Amino acid sequence: MTTPTLDDKTVVRDYFNQTGFDRWKRIYGDGEVNKVQVNIRAGHQKTIDNALAWFAEDGDLSAMTVCDAGCGVGSLTIPLARMGAKVYASDISEKMATEGAQRAKAELGDELSAEKMPVFEAKDLEQIDGSYHTVVCLDVLIHYPQEKADGMIKHLSSLATDRVILSFAPKTCFYATLKKVGDFFPGPSKATRAYLHRESDVVAALEANGWQIGQRSLNKAPFYFSRLLEATRPAEGQS
Repeated sequence: MTTPTLDDKTVVRDYFNQTGFDRWKRIYGDGEVNKVQVNIRAGHQKTIDNALAWFAEDGDLSAMTVCDAGCGVGSLTIPLARMGAKVYASDISEKMATEGAQRAKAELGDELSAEKMPVFEAKDLEQIDGSYHTVVCLDVLIHYPQEKADGMIKHLSSLATDRVILSFAPKTCFYATLKKVGDFFPGPSKATRAYLHRESDVVAALEANGWQIGQRSLNKAPFYFSRLLEATRPAEGQS
């Protein structure tokens, strides 16, 4: 009897609710990790820091609403809330969202009013609703093929009034080779299926939903690489 192949969403949800939770909780925090995971932690933090720097350019964030789609344990959500933004954070993994809420309470509970505390929820990306100034989706697209990523970008675009910020693992010959030899994820077992995306494909998906590309950065460390894009609405009169 043939075992049915699980879809990518189920693989991601199950992984981050089971064996992957403790691993990535350590990587995204200050727990003990191996050398490969140290590099992934450093690379991921570069992506977070670059995104936060773009938000800092906006100045006062007290009137800004942000959706952090695929929030993990709150690595971006918590500093954004500290900067003044009102943040709604969601993750496909209930364990990740719960951990993020606990970290936010521990780190921000004495600083922020209840109204300014970020809200965490376990929810599929496609189920997120509402309207936000900025929608952020970091290091999520790597878990999905391009056709699925296109649909995710379309939905994220419908939630954002002014800006989308997202990251993905860029598809180049070097990174494709690195992935093939098994160095992309730490540990003896694979985390999820890992998909690299051509930057032109991601840009095309954003432009098809009415965005123009602004700032870009490439964040990399051994065993981690991520292209970060900022997309904004064209100024009136621009196509």
